[in-house]
Amino acid sequence: MATDGPVEHAPADGAAAEFVDVVALARARQVPVAPPPPGWRQRSIAALRSLALLELLGGLMLTLRKMFARKITVHYPEEKTPQSPRFRGLHALRRYPNGEERCIACKLCEAVCPAMAIHIESEVREDGTRRTTRYDIDMVKCIFCGMCEEACPVDAIVETHVLEYHGEKRGDLYYTKEMLLANGERHEAAIAQAREQDAPYR
Repeated sequence: MATDGPVEHAPADGAAAEFVDVVALARARQVPVAPPPPGWRQRSIAALRSLALLELLGGLMLTLRKMFARKITVHYPEEKTPQSPRFRGLHALRRYPNGEERCIACKLCEAVCPAMAIHIESEVREDGTRRTTRYDIDMVKCIFCGMCEEACPVDAIVETHVLEYHGEKRGDLYYTKEMLLANGERHEAAIAQAREQDAPYR
């Protein structure tokens, strides 16, 4: 049948759903309208709060509450906090129970040290074993990362729990092999105990 004007066909269900999605997306992308500026009532309340120093009073109340609470300050050196078995302090070279030094001069600690604080020289002995003739650590350069003792295959170089040491000049903090061995002999009991406590986690 002929008609006078063009015929408008209703969109299919899929087209209608797509048209609705496009409209919802366009509405969601609208720029949010900025909130209106605060009125005189809000400005008056903010000014009164500022003049009354409520923030300062709140801080003083917090100070008074903490003043009578249990204190957690440690009075060092009379009081000391517990240390982890993995605490990294002053370095030491260890010996075996028979007195033989553990270090085999593999130089892994020297190679792995990121601060290049370790210097080792070695020689081969008459029995064919290799031992160090020089083992120096510059404590000024050391960053106490613990990589030297992690790399050591015989647990020779370790970091003790000793943290109370100082040097009045640069040379005082340059530890030689003899000084490191003396540290190991002096603190061997504490080193062995720390290694035993840390053994289950290695």
